[in-house]
Amino acid sequence: MTDAIVTENLSKQFGQFEALKDLNLTIEPGVCVGYLGPNGAGKTTTIKILTSLLRPTGGNAFLNGIDVVRNPKEALASVGAVVETPQLYPQLTPLEILSYVGQLRGLDSDVIRERSVTVLDEVKMSDSAHKRTKDFSTGMKQRVAIAAAILHDPSILIFDEPTIGLDPRGMIEVRELIMQLKERDFTIFMSSHLLYEVQEVCDKVAIVDKGALLVYDTVANLSNAGEGGVALTAVEPITAEQCAAVQALPNVRSVKRVATSELLITVEGGLPEQSDLLDHVKSIGIRVAFYRPVRSAIEDVYLRLVPQEES
Repeated sequence: MTDAIVTENLSKQFGQFEALKDLNLTIEPGVCVGYLGPNGAGKTTTIKILTSLLRPTGGNAFLNGIDVVRNPKEALASVGAVVETPQLYPQLTPLEILSYVGQLRGLDSDVIRERSVTVLDEVKMSDSAHKRTKDFSTGMKQRVAIAAAILHDPSILIFDEPTIGLDPRGMIEVRELIMQLKERDFTIFMSSHLLYEVQEVCDKVAIVDKGALLVYDTVANLSNAGEGGVALTAVEPITAEQCAAVQALPNVRSVKRVATSELLITVEGGLPEQSDLLDHVKSIGIRVAFYRPVRSAIEDVYLRLVPQEES
């Protein structure tokens, strides 16, 4: 089976600035990949090359085995994309926008009408199908843009920070929509700077910084490779003996007392280890009132790989 997205030594320079440095990435069909990195890491540059909005300085990029640079029209025929914040025609309705997009895609009028109804229902915008988009919230506009991206039923979806600029409700709605699309076996490549979002939605994670790929692995493997932080609040004060017993538990790297009844525990591993820790803590006589993660293991991996920039 042909890989969905492949980059080979992909590079891009803007004058003396090297935005991408020999990026090698292979994404198989049906996988949802989160593309993580700080601002200026090269995420949007990569996506603009994949969507033929930029030409690389060197290397190659393929979508379903088709060269994006040499055959952009053919390569992008099976791709739907939302790059940066969507800008819709304010006087048009979602149906009118989809009709226009469908015509650009070369779809028959009957197909456009049928698919427009279907995709607007999928993104929960059917009730606003005949309303002018000038009055839409950013989240509503993002959902219309996603509807346009899936109108021609592509196999690959590329999203550039799909929840940026949204309020909490909008972020949740778009995130849930992407998870629904993931269940339909789309190949999804989405950039983000929100680690919890990628961990919740994606199967794999690629971390890039200063144009270079630092790691590409499954969410599960990266979660198990790091350390998570857990905040624990007990019903009664925690004794020194109990604190020492927690420190001796499996996978516990450190224990910090932040109050008489509160501990901050660093745990090696992911969610299974955090769940086991809770069972062990209760078994040594600590009555737990609150127990919550304060940092995931994947965040620990990210912080170790991507150093903080000096101000």
